[in-house]
Amino acid sequence: MKLSNAFSILFDLRYSVQAAFMPTIREILHSPSLLLHPTALSRFFMSKVWIAFGDGVDENGRDVKKHLITPNAYGVVLDIGAGHGHTVNYLDQNRVTKYVALEPNTLMHSHIRSIANAAGFTEADSTLLILSCGAEDTTSILSSLSSPIHEPPVDTLISILTMCTIPSPQTTMTALVNDVLKPGGQLLFYEHVLSPKADVAWWQRVWTPVWKMAFDGCRLDRPSHLWVEEMQAGDGEESMWGKSEVWGKEGEEEENLFWHRAGRMVKWAV
Repeated sequence: MKLSNAFSILFDLRYSVQAAFMPTIREILHSPSLLLHPTALSRFFMSKVWIAFGDGVDENGRDVKKHLITPNAYGVVLDIGAGHGHTVNYLDQNRVTKYVALEPNTLMHSHIRSIANAAGFTEADSTLLILSCGAEDTTSILSSLSSPIHEPPVDTLISILTMCTIPSPQTTMTALVNDVLKPGGQLLFYEHVLSPKADVAWWQRVWTPVWKMAFDGCRLDRPSHLWVEEMQAGDGEESMWGKSEVWGKEGEEEENLFWHRAGRMVKWAV
């Protein structure tokens, strides 16, 4: 792998520090107790980083998301790790009845609300619901959607650059699909994942400890697309999926530390 590609990540790190360091220092000076709460501190830092990065990251994946989300998303849509809610801009209002934005970082919620309202989804008409629980908390998700556990309420589950940060991602994603996604429903994902090239993967593992500190736990070294493809139904060995399709990002260099995969997976109907 070219060293220029291997160290290109330093520009992103520098930009994130420039964007978020001073606001974070001011917040610590205002509330010194924040130092005793590393998760809250990380989320504050990330909220400032995402103000600088969010629109650019969305633009970088726009073509993929137009192909992935717009023609496929329908019914009740659960967007896990919604960030600023950019996903809502790719939803067809004629096909989507409710946008549920799951975002544990509550500092992002005002941005979600603003973007969703501009796209025509509002809390006033119950087409928008913002949740602050984690993706692993399926009980709270089901309760918020007024659904008993044996009746999954979600038609479309969307994960955009989120599996990289979810704690215990294989267990969490399996539970979401099993308990929250309807039979015949679909999982749409677009993630940066572990490269199949050994040298690129080596650098992804090298940079992950530094990267996850700056970006609220984001890891570069997860083969999320493979985990999704290998999901099994219940306690058996049968595949979770009745239909699956995974593809790459057109024109993306093989030596990119942020190597992407997108996919549409349809859950077996009972």
